[in-house]
Amino acid sequence: MYEEMTFETVLDRMLSRVSSDIDKREGSIIYDALAPAAAELCQMYIDLDIVLNETFADTASRDYLILRAKERGITPYEATKAIGKAVFNCSVPIGSRFNLEDFNYQVTEVISSQDFTYKVICETVGSDANHNLGTMIPIQYIQGLTKAELVEVLTPGEDAESTQSLRKRYLNSFDRQAFGGNRADYMEKINAISGVGGCKVYRAWNGGGTVKCVVLNSQYQKPSKSLIEDVQTTVDPTQNAGDGLGIAPIDHVVTIEGVTETPIAIASTITYESGWSFGECEPYIEEILDRYFMELSKGWADSGNLVVRISQIESRLLDMDGILDIGNTTINGEAKNLMLDENCIPIRGDFYG
Repeated sequence: MYEEMTFETVLDRMLSRVSSDIDKREGSIIYDALAPAAAELCQMYIDLDIVLNETFADTASRDYLILRAKERGITPYEATKAIGKAVFNCSVPIGSRFNLEDFNYQVTEVISSQDFTYKVICETVGSDANHNLGTMIPIQYIQGLTKAELVEVLTPGEDAESTQSLRKRYLNSFDRQAFGGNRADYMEKINAISGVGGCKVYRAWNGGGTVKCVVLNSQYQKPSKSLIEDVQTTVDPTQNAGDGLGIAPIDHVVTIEGVTETPIAIASTITYESGWSFGECEPYIEEILDRYFMELSKGWADSGNLVVRISQIESRLLDMDGILDIGNTTINGEAKNLMLDENCIPIRGDFYG
């Protein structure tokens, strides 16, 4: 806003107020007296521009955006720890610690004492541990232990909320007011639960007073049974349904379900570049398809039905090295786009090329 207020502009304006019968050339007494003041005024205009940008949520930096959002009761989501399922060959003490690659885990809860299955929590916050599965090494000696495997991520860890996500939530708060169990209230509170990456809310799905919420995890995948149970307990515990003991209002009987994954089988006629074959291209094809399906899944909560498009598949594969041409593409056996059910997300199935 103050880009035109340069040092030269400010100094010229100051010198113009000095009588013309006084020497105003560079190096003169009056010039040397005014130049430092002009430089400071120029810096003040730069600082004023920064203050102006920090005043509005649309342009504020993270620290000032947090202060602005706090005025509406909105705070950034903090980073969370991944919770996994580990299998051992014997019982292990609650609180015992294990290492797997760059991460340490602590045993927190028994899932099944018969097959020695436990919940473990990563000691490092963030999403980096979400795909960290394999053999764990005990940090303290445990008598009789010969097997320690981390086999599943039950609740994905999440990174601290990004500045852009916080900005979007703040601006959206003016468009839809969360209050008393309305749709915006459910979506805001369920999305704030650790491990949840999106939510859709359905009213009176099983009669008056019933609400169904469908969720996906923070990795934009089908949530684990454990995560669904955690969300159900937080929103409306099953054993006290409708009593208002969770975040749902009293008399709201809430059912939490997870999204359904739909395998996408793709067949195409591909012309490969010289020196390339399907075997060499297959890993890159799978990576491209996984990225496309992930993009679709990220938009699931804000859309009606996801559509897997042939044009998107072909254009993305044409951009990769090794493929010269592609055509005759079918999705699940049909040469047309595939519209998924409302609560379905796509996952990669077989690919024939």
